[in-house]
Amino acid sequence: MTTAAGDPRRSLPAVGALLELPGIRELSTHFPGSLVTRAARETIAAVRTGHVAPPVDDEEWTTRVGDHLTQIARPSLRRVVNATGVVLHTNLGRAPLPRVAIDAIAATAAGASNLEYDLTVGARGSRYSHAVSLLTELTGAEDALVLNNCAAALVVALNTMAAGREAVISRGELIEIGGSFRVPDIMAKGGVILREVGTTNRTHVADYASAIGDATGVIVKVHRSNFEQRGFVAEATVRDLVPIAAGAGCPLLHDFGSGLLMDLSPWGLTGEPTVPEVVRDGATVVVMSGDKLLGGPQAGIMLGNREWIAKCRANPLTRAFRVDKLTLAALEATLQLYREPEVARTEIPVLAMLTASLASLQARAAGILEALPPGHGITVVDAEATVGGGAFPSARIPSAALSLPGGRGREAALRSTDTPIIGRMERDQLLLDLRSVGPADDTVVVNAITR
Repeated sequence: MTTAAGDPRRSLPAVGALLELPGIRELSTHFPGSLVTRAARETIAAVRTGHVAPPVDDEEWTTRVGDHLTQIARPSLRRVVNATGVVLHTNLGRAPLPRVAIDAIAATAAGASNLEYDLTVGARGSRYSHAVSLLTELTGAEDALVLNNCAAALVVALNTMAAGREAVISRGELIEIGGSFRVPDIMAKGGVILREVGTTNRTHVADYASAIGDATGVIVKVHRSNFEQRGFVAEATVRDLVPIAAGAGCPLLHDFGSGLLMDLSPWGLTGEPTVPEVVRDGATVVVMSGDKLLGGPQAGIMLGNREWIAKCRANPLTRAFRVDKLTLAALEATLQLYREPEVARTEIPVLAMLTASLASLQARAAGILEALPPGHGITVVDAEATVGGGAFPSARIPSAALSLPGGRGREAALRSTDTPIIGRMERDQLLLDLRSVGPADDTVVVNAITR
């Protein structure tokens, strides 16, 4: 673009001149030289194109370059504080890991491990042996297989059980999950032919029975964990379908999803079955997630009949979807906590957040207010949190939140701090819901608001 006479942009410094400023030379002792050069070049370019006003002196140039350098050197994947009140927030990484899982990841990542080495016989082993004994112990399943997520487990199971054949499923269970991914699309990638039965709101046992034929490879039951149907509805349960599958000589696959290992009804969260209950219902194979209500890392967990699990383990697709050593380390450490249910409830962050008393949240909110400088205009308000992660979709959990004036401006400011604080907007007020904030992050919240 052209500039008018006297325009200060005509006398912008050269990149080399900026790099010789004492303050910018100091930056080169903390950042790679190439990155400092890039920051200087892009800072000058921003002024030249008119996006920002020219700095008035060398000190402001140094500040501008330093600020831009900090921005471009910052990792794209960063830790944030989830103050949305959605405990299992898919956009914010779902389940935060318990301390023992984080320690297990660090220990495994620090050096070599017996990922595929059998220490007992001193020979090659299998990564699919890890976590199996814990999963069978805790769920009652005959065998288990861990893959990299639940969709992968579903694809491998379908491809193993019924590639090229029909998968019988209720129309009311052809659901869409996060990120616009749809169960029928995922199933199609498993190589099966969908045979839809029933209607959106009502599917009966007879609908499945009448659909069974020579082309049938598997019956599929999908747990509708991210929404509820009410009113004139009907569905066949897994227990209803077990004799149908047995009579047809085909497996029954249950996509359970949430991975709930402990009963949360004492804390008001009802209606979601636990994994041991689901396994006892008798499906041939059950698939579920590791990073939802189980409270561990992202993983696809397959449980059930040992013969079918063995076939899934041998499927070449399992190699494509195989789980990594850090996930296995975190999953095993998390599962070990479930041997003592009360320890699991207090040490697994998701469970601790969901079962925390309202009084404890109100006390934490009051403590945050006391730690803030005067004149902040922040109040404590009653709030309702949700579980998230496609579990307990209608549950509303009493909570306590900080209500911050300042609207979208305050929300954007907290989002831009060193450790971003992500809240939710309600009626032009920014709410920081403590139900989804770990107690250790209260100080982070105080420091962010203060700045």
